[in-house]
Amino acid sequence: MNTRQLGRQGPRVSAIGLGCMGMSDLYGPADRDESIATLHSALDAGITLLDTGDFYGMGHNEMLIRDALQGRQRENVAVSVKFGALRDPAGNWIGYDARPQAVRNFLAYSLRRLGTDYIDIYRPARLDPSVPVEDTVGAIADLVKEGYVRHIGLSEVGADTLRRARAVAPIADLQIEYSLMSRGIEAGILPVCRELGIGITAYGVLSRGLLSGKWSKERGAQKDFRSVSPRFQGENLERNLALVDTLRTLAEARNANPAQLAVAWALSRGDDIVPLVGARRRAQLTDALAATALKLSADELALIEAAIPPEAVAGTRYNEVQMAHLDSERGGH
Repeated sequence: MNTRQLGRQGPRVSAIGLGCMGMSDLYGPADRDESIATLHSALDAGITLLDTGDFYGMGHNEMLIRDALQGRQRENVAVSVKFGALRDPAGNWIGYDARPQAVRNFLAYSLRRLGTDYIDIYRPARLDPSVPVEDTVGAIADLVKEGYVRHIGLSEVGADTLRRARAVAPIADLQIEYSLMSRGIEAGILPVCRELGIGITAYGVLSRGLLSGKWSKERGAQKDFRSVSPRFQGENLERNLALVDTLRTLAEARNANPAQLAVAWALSRGDDIVPLVGARRRAQLTDALAATALKLSADELALIEAAIPPEAVAGTRYNEVQMAHLDSERGGH
């Protein structure tokens, strides 16, 4: 497994990371034993970056990672944790809290659930509109000084917020959606990250399964959070699946599948970009890992990008309510 540096001052991690959300939440029921086996397979394959959130299954995901890391060398794994998203007992989303005292409180619970005395990268899941980003980053910087956190990260923020945050403390990485179907960061956010020495951990590299090549109109009725995602609705879904069919033809020419091509494309975007693969099962993980061996020529990359032009993708990446919470979508490009 090749490694990449996350930002000028961030950790060196595996070239792809494992996004663990689906093992606890939002994609329907998950199998605990298979989740643990998948985590073990990832670690054995050389994946060193595990991405989670304290609100994934209301702590379930952190405890799952704790159990998977039993008997492993803690210092060989970089655990990235998002905090701040608030939920009620029914699982509904009810806002964000990134006040300095909340930062310390959330971290205390995460450390206990993870069974560790430090977190490698700690980040607010979204910008809290009622709290200056300087206050939130300053609070994490204090935790860095105290040894509870190693590096500061951000998630889904725009260029102006990145500059304000970086003025307070070094930022290891920005976690943000980036894929063949979501290329909005290229205009403004990515150049600013590179200027400031901030890495990218790219989630949604398969656009929540659309780019897997395994999605179909019949699967559109699934009762997970894709049931309210604009890209999975009606005509939008038909148009997007047609794009994936074009990608499939290119993949077959390389004895690969669309998912592998999508991951290989993300890997090709720069050594400062680490794609997160949201595998819940070992078979999915093995499939994604094969992408690390796919070396794409400039001609092949051009064909892939022509197959899925950004303007041809139908529907926004979140529904209207969730889009409103994204600082990265508010003129931040």
